[in-house]
Amino acid sequence: MPHKMQSTSHRSRVKLHAKRFQKGLSLFLTMMLCAALFSLTGCSGRSSSSDDAANTAAASIAEAGGAANENAGEHDALEASGETTGNGASAANAAMRTAAPPLSTLAVPAYSSAPAVVINGDAPYFTEGDLAQGFFEEYAPLDGLGRCGTAFALVGRETMPTEERGDIGDVKPTGWQTPISKYDFVDGKYLYNRCHLLAYQLTGENANVKNLITGTRTMNVKGMKPLEDDVAAYIERTGNHVLMRSTPYFEGENLLASGVLLEAQSIEDGGAGLRFCRWCYNVEPNVGIDYATGANWDESPATPEANTGSQSDGSEQEAVRTYILNTNSHKFHYPDCRGVKSMKDKNKQEFTGTRSEAIAMGYDPCGICLP
Repeated sequence: MPHKMQSTSHRSRVKLHAKRFQKGLSLFLTMMLCAALFSLTGCSGRSSSSDDAANTAAASIAEAGGAANENAGEHDALEASGETTGNGASAANAAMRTAAPPLSTLAVPAYSSAPAVVINGDAPYFTEGDLAQGFFEEYAPLDGLGRCGTAFALVGRETMPTEERGDIGDVKPTGWQTPISKYDFVDGKYLYNRCHLLAYQLTGENANVKNLITGTRTMNVKGMKPLEDDVAAYIERTGNHVLMRSTPYFEGENLLASGVLLEAQSIEDGGAGLRFCRWCYNVEPNVGIDYATGANWDESPATPEANTGSQSDGSEQEAVRTYILNTNSHKFHYPDCRGVKSMKDKNKQEFTGTRSEAIAMGYDPCGICLP
């Protein structure tokens, strides 16, 4: 059963406007059909009652449409329930949505060096029914092993967050390692990140356990994030909407996903503006991984012998200092960086900790001050 999200009063208002819009549109079309029939049977014009009904319908449409436009830019404009979508669609619409193909049919090439590869000629496996959906946002229930399933949503400006991202440190997806796996040659040192299946910047979903898997730093930052950034940039540029599906693939009873199939297609322009189907490898160069458990070891050329004790024992201490986080761009800076001076106050947050901790929180080093 699809994941049910908490509703807000604002979402309820938008649902009401959507229902009124649909009711008014139905009445309006009915009256237009009656008018056409009257014309065919020789009636010279509509009765005053017909005019009144048509005017009422038009007014209802205008009122509902105006209210919907007024709320179009707000994050909570969509109801993302599993049984009723934000535009008032019924559970039958959910039944029309399809799943990504099984791993055996994807023909994923063996990992070489690219963090992500094109699948199916970069064409998503969406059906006509998928593309015809209204607003919805679904996260599959965790399976018997606690593993995530598919995350599927229509995203747009309405679904993007309007508040700062919160902490996700309490979420420990399957395959997560304690103590944390660290390597000096991994960006930020931390091997694993808590990876959003559908990015926070697109959905505002943060600590949702049905939207977070254990992913390598390379998959999170080099595989998935560039694609998510492309979607966000397209939406901001055009105001259009994008259908997205993110599917983690777990082989057998493995607790760590082998990879994620990320699919997206723009709606209003039929995919002309944005469309992709990519496999993101859940790998880290020079690190051996046991996907059954998430255990890992050093396979770098500098240390040819597997180091099964690569887990941090806390003996190495990084310098603790103060950084400035940009909660919008997810970059972190030194306090005296010139980028901080141009940062909006609402996006500025002070953080005291280590560089690795900032990266583990999902922030990237500023390219100017290079913290």
